[in-house]
Amino acid sequence: MAAIKGLCSRFLIDMNAIAFRPLFVLEVETKPQIVGDVPMGYFRRTGMIVSGRFYGPKLQGKLLPGGGDWLIKRKDGVIHLDVRAVLETDDGHGIYMTYTGRLKGSPAIDARMAKGETIAAEELYFRTLVQFEAAAESLLWMNDIVAVGVGSRRPNGPVYSIYEIL
Repeated sequence: MAAIKGLCSRFLIDMNAIAFRPLFVLEVETKPQIVGDVPMGYFRRTGMIVSGRFYGPKLQGKLLPGGGDWLIKRKDGVIHLDVRAVLETDDGHGIYMTYTGRLKGSPAIDARMAKGETIAAEELYFRTLVQFEAAAESLLWMNDIVAVGVGSRRPNGPVYSIYEIL
């Protein structure tokens, strides 16, 4: 048992060694498209991206229309996010962004969202895992990072604070 414990301790990460750097805030405007309850046992909806913007210490620009969130809502109310979008920096460079995640709120929060109220990040579990693809030389560093996002909800779409995992 001591040998197993020693082996495991060599692979454990000191959680204090994990750090994050703010990358940008992403504001998204979406148009919902309801599919409804599907035979797979969940509720299917898409959120087509209409517009948006992002801004941060190293990056800023707009979110191009045409991407979207293909989501499912499980019977227990938890929403699975599956998003693909294209960002365009202020200097005209494209960034393909994908993320998956979870959105979970209480029944009271779900009712407020259904009424179109703004929901703060502290009021729900809204987390994403983000990856990027970029071609511009100045953005190649984005191809090699993973980021996390913490979301909040406005009536016209989500807002994410995106952090690079160092």
